[in-house]
Order: sequence, then structure tokens, then C-alpha cells
Amino acid sequence: MKFGVITFPGSNCDYDAFHAITETLGEEAVYLWHKGHDLQGSDVIILPGGFSYGDYLRAGAIARFSPIMREVAAHAKSGGPVIGICNGFQIACEAGLLPGALMRNAELKFISTHVHIRVENSDTLFTNLYEQGEVLRVPVAHGEGRYVAPPDVLDALESEARVIFRYADANGQISAGANINGSENNIAGIINDGGNVLGMMPHPERACSTLIGSSDGARLFESILARVAA
Repeated sequence: MKFGVITFPGSNCDYDAFHAITETLGEEAVYLWHKGHDLQGSDVIILPGGFSYGDYLRAGAIARFSPIMREVAAHAKSGGPVIGICNGFQIACEAGLLPGALMRNAELKFISTHVHIRVENSDTLFTNLYEQGEVLRVPVAHGEGRYVAPPDVLDALESEARVIFRYADANGQISAGANINGSENNIAGIINDGGNVLGMMPHPERACSTLIGSSDGARLFESILARVAA
């Protein structure tokens, strides 16, 4: 399987994503420049974290107009997997690939730490190698990670089991104290109605080895391989 990692001006997690795919997963990956129009035969597209276009205007708002996003949108529309991580989640929402928006953290401070997230749906393209209710330890690094959406959108996400990760404590309890950025319903990650586009604020690509604190993120990428192989 071939992964395409988009590089926007200001991306800083594209190398982390590339390393996770090639070194941890052992699969092929290519960098895709934001001005390009060719996905180079990529089966899975990763919109990485960082500060695309310096987060001017608002996070992801300018990157969504990059030429490569036309191809990403077409790829997603045809059922191709797309993963938006941190700034990539923001870009995916701005581009209409996912509902809702990411706003400034509730305490208006940049957060860089490890958090716990609970797997809410283990029957997806991205989570099938996790257990329902499993608690993962992954890093976050964002200033605009507070997920918001209108009540009807939140109701649809919940009723359709499209919230797949939720901020929790180490024991898996959902609480206001575990909600690091004030996201609605403690939401840390969602999928689109087709189940092929994932947006999440925590960084699974930075949690692929116990040497750097956690390997809990590796199974997200392995889940894609497992589902495609099946």
C-alpha cells in the first residue's frame, strides 16, 4: 500500500508521518507538494500536523485552497482513505471533508503533552485492531483543538457512531477534567459519513514506539492495512 503525505508551507509533522509509514509500518510513502495535482498513485492520503501557511486567518483556512486539495477531495469522494492529524484535521474541516470546526483551546493556551483517549468505535477502517473502550496514550500539540459543531451535527456524529476517539482519563472515564481543550462531548477524533475520512487532534504518528513514550498509535495505521487485506 502506498501512502501520500501532503507537505504544505509550515507543515512540521510530515516527516513524522513518513517515518511512521516507512519505518514502523514498512510500507511505501511519498511526499506530495501542496502545489501539485498528482497523488502519485497513493492509496491513503495523510494531511499532517503543523502550522500550514503559518495559521494565518485561522488554522487550515488557507491550506484548504491549495491545488493538491482538489485531488484529495476527489480521492475522498471516491472512497479513498484520508487521515487528517491535528492541523490536518483543521484542514479537513475547512475543506468540507469533515463536519464542524476546530476553535481556540478553552483556556486560550497552546497545549503540548501526552493525553489519554478512549476508543469509542472499533469497527472502522482506522480502529479495527483496537478494542472497544481501550484507552490509548498519545501526544497532542495544538492551540486550536477545541472541536465544535451545531447540535444537529453532534447528534448525528453520536447516533451514527462517528465519534471514534474521546478524551478520557487513564482509566477511560470521560470527564470535564480529561477534556484538555474544551471540545464538545470530549471529542478527539471523528470520521465522515462514508467512514473513509478520519480527523483527530492527537498525533498517532508520534506514538509508534515505546522508545518515544507510546506505541499506541501504530495500530491505527495497521488497521488500514488489515481492513484492506481483508
